[in-house]
Amino acid sequence: MEEGEEEWQGLEENVAHVPFTGERYSEAEMIKRSQAFYELLNKRRSVRFLSDEPVPREVIDNVIRTAGTSPSGAHTEPWTFVVVQDPYLKRKIREIVEEEEEINYKKRMGDRWVNDLKRLRTNWIKEYLDTAPYLILIFKQVYGRLPNGKKKTHYYNEISVSIACGILLAALQVR
Repeated sequence: MEEGEEEWQGLEENVAHVPFTGERYSEAEMIKRSQAFYELLNKRRSVRFLSDEPVPREVIDNVIRTAGTSPSGAHTEPWTFVVVQDPYLKRKIREIVEEEEEINYKKRMGDRWVNDLKRLRTNWIKEYLDTAPYLILIFKQVYGRLPNGKKKTHYYNEISVSIACGILLAALQVR
């Protein structure tokens, strides 16, 4: 055990079990629903531009709540979602992202990766970060804090946050 950590970090031992109560569908309904879900997500694209059209904040909140249903190691939920709407903050975020992306393109990614991206006509300039009505920032928490201030390990934090990001992208298809 590392210094500053407690032996038992989970929930109370006598937490009530919440049973799974998923609906059962007929085979035909499962096929219909799975096909509709596939068709919805198959329309998703990675784009380098975003619309400046307003989006109801409730939609953003619901999308984030959906992403928060993602599985995580020992149910630690090692993510923080931050919504940014303020134009000044979005501009500052864009400056930080573009600075890092320029370093990526020029030093980290390598010639092969940069050449593969040329056909997509993308670079480190991210104008859409100014125009999008909201930015959703996702932060990985390597550990949390218990009520007594000691560290709480977040197991599988990298993959858990990645899955939450995937669910977020899927949920954004409601537009």
